Amino acid sequence: MGGFGRKAYEFLSELGLGPRNPGCFVNGAWRGSGPVIAEVMEASIEDYEEGLRACANAAKIWMQIPAPKRGEIVRQIGEALRTKLYYLGRLVSLEMGKILPEGIGEVQEIIDMCDYAVGLSRQLNGSIIPSERPNHMMLEVWNPLGIVGVITAFNFPCAVLGWNACIALVCGNCVVWKGAPTTPLITIAMTEIVAQVLEKNNLPAAIFTSFCGGAEIGEAIARDTRIPLVSFTGSSKLLLTVLLLYLELSYIKGVESATVVMCIIIVGLLVQQNVHKRFGKCLLELSGNNAIIVMDDADIQLAMRSVLFAAVGTAGQRCTTCRRLLLHESVYQTVVDQLIQVYKQVNIGDPLEKGTLLGPLHTPISKENFVKGIEVIKAQGGKILVGGSVIDSEGNFVQPTIVEIAPSAQVVKEELFGPVLYVMKFQTLNEAIEINNSVPQGLSSSIFTRKPEIIFKWIGAHGSDCGIVNVNIPTNGAEIGGAFGGEKATGGGREAGSDSWKQYMRRST
Repeated sequence: MGGFGRKAYEFLSELGLGPRNPGCFVNGAWRGSGPVIAEVMEASIEDYEEGLRACANAAKIWMQIPAPKRGEIVRQIGEALRTKLYYLGRLVSLEMGKILPEGIGEVQEIIDMCDYAVGLSRQLNGSIIPSERPNHMMLEVWNPLGIVGVITAFNFPCAVLGWNACIALVCGNCVVWKGAPTTPLITIAMTEIVAQVLEKNNLPAAIFTSFCGGAEIGEAIARDTRIPLVSFTGSSKLLLTVLLLYLELSYIKGVESATVVMCIIIVGLLVQQNVHKRFGKCLLELSGNNAIIVMDDADIQLAMRSVLFAAVGTAGQRCTTCRRLLLHESVYQTVVDQLIQVYKQVNIGDPLEKGTLLGPLHTPISKENFVKGIEVIKAQGGKILVGGSVIDSEGNFVQPTIVEIAPSAQVVKEELFGPVLYVMKFQTLNEAIEINNSVPQGLSSSIFTRKPEIIFKWIGAHGSDCGIVNVNIPTNGAEIGGAFGGEKATGGGREAGSDSWKQYMRRST
């Protein structure tokens, strides 16, 4: 890796990383026979086949270990991660681009998931059901699936792994993980820590198998009949690239722009189709297009802080980022004016430096997509109130942006993965809910109000149609104790807490 010897990168050696790193962990050994990308040798299909054979054999052992003892292994993984918390958080910040507190917070989330999974390992309860037959009883028992495939995206390379792997492991499953191609060092560092725990306990290393690779590895996981469940978190930058291409074509050829809506789920559909063709199960966590509603009775200052955090955090690259701000007409101008002033004061810079609030976008392609997205916004009548430009400096830095636009604009229906916030006004609660629910996605949402009657409608059957429905807090920052996921084009998957564990097991009656 270029510059590996610099003092600022000395911490990488604490994570077992060197200047050149094999990119797949197969049957207890690091290897890689594919091309070199950023000094990480990617996995080949041959590596994948060897890894899956070893993983399938390890599954026979792992699923027979009592669940509480599996929980003890996950507890040890959590403890090992705690000892490397700062180093891992710094690596997340360095490789992904989010600010250091967010990087550390993400690693803490997988540690918290380990703690949660330890308790869960003693609560994988079945049921005793009354039988119609005399002197009989009916049992409902939960058994492991065998192997769970986890395909994660660049924006949360640790947390999403934790939501899936911690639960899958205590449920008795082996894990096959393909990290994002642009965050391979995180994949390697995390795997190294897990591998050390397995080795310490004389367990097969193939219980946790990982690959750094591209689409061919992801496709292999989706098609592999040895993997009953695949969890896929989509990369929205690819979806946006396809979307922009369709939008450009629509302007050139006069095609109705509404036809581009389906582009947002193209990658998830491909994964889902490949898994379902072999009668496998899928957990899809795709894009979000999350709205915050500010009612006329809201605590404006509380709402302002929440909007800033939700719209600018992680440079707008969270699936739960606030992308639409719906303001009651009576507070519209007050909130917009204050937000513009706050946006102008956002400290943009090196994500590793203290005081930085907005780091870079993840890749040069992300920056290009931001520029193209702004062009589309302007073409559809959007008015840039603040920001809207790239920053002329080294790195993929862009200005946090506020856009005044009609809720009916086609571009509002899609997810532009960057710090772009659409503001729009409404008159009634019903109108606000209708706007909130008008997009294809259904991940997260929030409303700011003091009125109980509004709150109960918002969280009820005629309220938000999202999987996450918040009140007086931002759209981002989901807690691990609840099931994380969304409806509609977000995919319908549920990970982390509540009864999500049942998806990682098979029910026997």
